[in-house]
Amino acid sequence: MKKFIIALILGFSAMLQAQNTLSGTVTDLKNQPLKGVSVYASELHKGTTTDENGKYTLSNLPNRNLKISFTFVGFATQNKTINSLQKENSLDVILEEAIFEMDEVIVSTAFNKIQSQNVMKVEHESIKNLQRKGTATLIEGLATIPGVSQVSTGTSIGKPVIRGLSGNRVLVYSQGVRIENQQFGDEHGLGLNDSGIESVEVIKGPASLLYGSDALGGVLYFNPEKFADANTFKANFSQKYFSNTAGSSSSLGLKTSTDNWKFMARGSYNTHSDYKIADGDRVTNTRYNETDFKTGIGYSNAKFSSVLRYNYNELDLGIPEDGIADQSTSKKTGFPKQGVFNHLLSLNNVFFFEKSKLDVDLGYVANDRSEFEDSNVAVLHMKLKTFNYNAKYHLPKMGKIETIVGVQGMYQTNTNSGEEYLIPDAVTNDFGVFGTANYEWNSNVLQAGLRFDNRNITTEAQGIAGEEGSFEAIDKSYDSFNASLGYKTNLADDVTLRLNVASGFRAPNLAELTSNGVHEGTNRYEVGNSDLETEQNVQTDLNLEYKTDHFEFFVNGFYNHINNYIYTSPTGEVIDENAVFDYIQNNAKLYGGEVGLHFHPHPLDWLHFETSFETVTGEKQSRSVGRDYLPLIPANNWNNTIRTEFKIKNWLEDGFATLNVSSTFNQKNVSGFETESNGYNLVNLGFGGTVKLGKTAFDVNINGNNLFDKRYIAHLSRLKTDGIPNIGRNIVLGVNFNL
Repeated sequence: MKKFIIALILGFSAMLQAQNTLSGTVTDLKNQPLKGVSVYASELHKGTTTDENGKYTLSNLPNRNLKISFTFVGFATQNKTINSLQKENSLDVILEEAIFEMDEVIVSTAFNKIQSQNVMKVEHESIKNLQRKGTATLIEGLATIPGVSQVSTGTSIGKPVIRGLSGNRVLVYSQGVRIENQQFGDEHGLGLNDSGIESVEVIKGPASLLYGSDALGGVLYFNPEKFADANTFKANFSQKYFSNTAGSSSSLGLKTSTDNWKFMARGSYNTHSDYKIADGDRVTNTRYNETDFKTGIGYSNAKFSSVLRYNYNELDLGIPEDGIADQSTSKKTGFPKQGVFNHLLSLNNVFFFEKSKLDVDLGYVANDRSEFEDSNVAVLHMKLKTFNYNAKYHLPKMGKIETIVGVQGMYQTNTNSGEEYLIPDAVTNDFGVFGTANYEWNSNVLQAGLRFDNRNITTEAQGIAGEEGSFEAIDKSYDSFNASLGYKTNLADDVTLRLNVASGFRAPNLAELTSNGVHEGTNRYEVGNSDLETEQNVQTDLNLEYKTDHFEFFVNGFYNHINNYIYTSPTGEVIDENAVFDYIQNNAKLYGGEVGLHFHPHPLDWLHFETSFETVTGEKQSRSVGRDYLPLIPANNWNNTIRTEFKIKNWLEDGFATLNVSSTFNQKNVSGFETESNGYNLVNLGFGGTVKLGKTAFDVNINGNNLFDKRYIAHLSRLKTDGIPNIGRNIVLGVNFNL
């Protein structure tokens, strides 16, 4: 079967004549060939691996400059630029051993540099590493990254928080496309499954220069799973079991590629019962079921590269309202519940010219969200359809200056068909134009950019004026100019300094402009304000890194000033026993940062110690006595991990064991409508590696999270107001088979 599929695709592309080729040998400092080195051209979505002699070949390459990355576990990544490719090209590479993580190419920033050359500090984490932590959901794994946390509703719903900002202040990208899924609601989750995702990049701070409105607090950029190496076929099956929720996660994927064509498909299914707290009770109706399917096809030659991807995600989520009531391990959701269907279609194109290139990304996102109270008839049914585009032209390089100009936009419609309306039927139009330049000399990098955006929002009048659920028609237009300036330099051979100043903006969302009714889950009657102005911020970031072969230290500091910060405030009125809240604006500031180190004591090559501390404070500029804190600000956190690496001859390769202690501090800096939260310590244990039994090899991962069954309530848990603790001890067993 495997040979038949490869032969079929090879036959289909046999008439395509190969253009330029690149070949060479990869060795270590002792001139020994390295087998299994990944050789990858990200612009073409094309890669290969070196053979037992360290040799590689890439075919059908464009007649222009091309970036190639060479990555291998235990060695420093090298990023090479091949100038003016000819018919036959040769490049030999020598890799040096490195103790710390590989230096990855950063896709979410403008010029796609490796992190050590990037003017902005971007957190990069592979999904494989997040999965090794035994987390049940993608957002739970993301919350282990310094500076990232989550607003959670049980174990099924989580919203990303970057340095104290969340909701419409954080953008999410997947498959190169902006994800729109009614993210204004705290109970509206991420809507992404980690299967079929390669890695995530986190931009902490305003990124409106590249991404427009809503990138006020930062960006989560998910890179999809890579295609198979040229002329190979791969298939794998993974299975996880979660003791706490009696849950399971299954995923099956296959992919194959020729020199020109690529194809992949992956299906996944997750199912979980109600989660247990530390005393063994289950939190009623926190169960959920998720179905996910991803597929993609790509083609590349000397002139262009094109990749078409599709992702379908279906979520069946219970909404906890009764606290700890009926005890059951059933996975069938009760009432109330949510049903969410997401469709994501993306087309990513790169057109190559002699000394320049054009990137064109097109996307369509359909979010179908229903809420059911006591029957299978939806009381709330919203359909959000979004078409977005992003075109970037990379001008010919002028000496040491790289320049990009681009346009970006979005057309979005929201329609309602349920009995209740949260927001009205509406049309949103975005358009932005930008330019950015990068100047690099010696160990210095200077990057600057400018952007203009316009957002237009129109809604229809609905309901009877003055009654709950009625909406007045609005037609609003918001303009914004933004800029960024960044500088990176090496103060010494081992010391890197980065300084960035950037502005961002966010237009008011539909809920803030038009709300007129009870917001379920908060017991508040919320009234929108159509006169709200655009939020505008300026953030300064300072990053300092010290890195040697066996020691790494970093410190990140930031100050974020936001004009016209939008929030809710009580009016003193009551409607149907619900306090009335208006949306108002005031200036605000957030400040804090992260500090950490990674120590690898020589000659104990198998031992790693990592520690990091993160803090953020958010305040409104208020005339009231005392400090007026912003809501939903995560508590300070100190994270410590000891990791060992080992192998057992003949049956275990790439073995690892981790001991993690996560200490969350008291949160006493709360808004007027929050309560303080107590701190807690969680102990997590992990073990894994590649097991070899004869000719059979598979990866295994065992985790014990909250190992001592600590009873705690996270400050950003939406169940905190009901006094419901977070999840107790959870033992996770995962296996992955390459078929």
